[in-house]
Amino acid sequence: MTSQSCLEPFILKAESFENVKSQIGFCGIWCGSCAVGNGTLRELTKRYEEIIKGYGLREWAPKDFDFKEFSKGLASIQTMPLCQGCIKGGGRTDCEIRACASNKNLHDCSTCDQPTTCKNTEILQHMRTGALAAGLMVKTENIERQKLLEKWTAELKNKWPAYILFLRE
Repeated sequence: MTSQSCLEPFILKAESFENVKSQIGFCGIWCGSCAVGNGTLRELTKRYEEIIKGYGLREWAPKDFDFKEFSKGLASIQTMPLCQGCIKGGGRTDCEIRACASNKNLHDCSTCDQPTTCKNTEILQHMRTGALAAGLMVKTENIERQKLLEKWTAELKNKWPAYILFLRE
């Protein structure tokens, strides 16, 4: 394999990212930074499977490696639906944060003028903490969305695994 053909399996199609790149959920989580929503996980798994088959892992894997179960897991991940983001109807249908922000006609919780009396503070913090721990980007301050999205996209270009979305640029 040439170095170019080794790299080629990792170059992703960006359609999934295009679908979520401008979405910041009502909770402030940027959908574009999510490996499930932006398509990174699905595509990487597909490419990983191709590389494993191409190198014949089944023939030389350690004896205790369950290739069949491993392949089943990779196939399962590839069938996971892409999250369309809560702005476009994805996510939990009973999301308290979405309901509250929608009722107040807010883009996201960072624009709320009643944060100290919010009944959803605990779940909001739980979601944001989990998202940050997973490497997602979260809007917590009332700052201009477009500038923030541009900043985050630039950061994502250097962040594993999502940076592979931008290899062709």
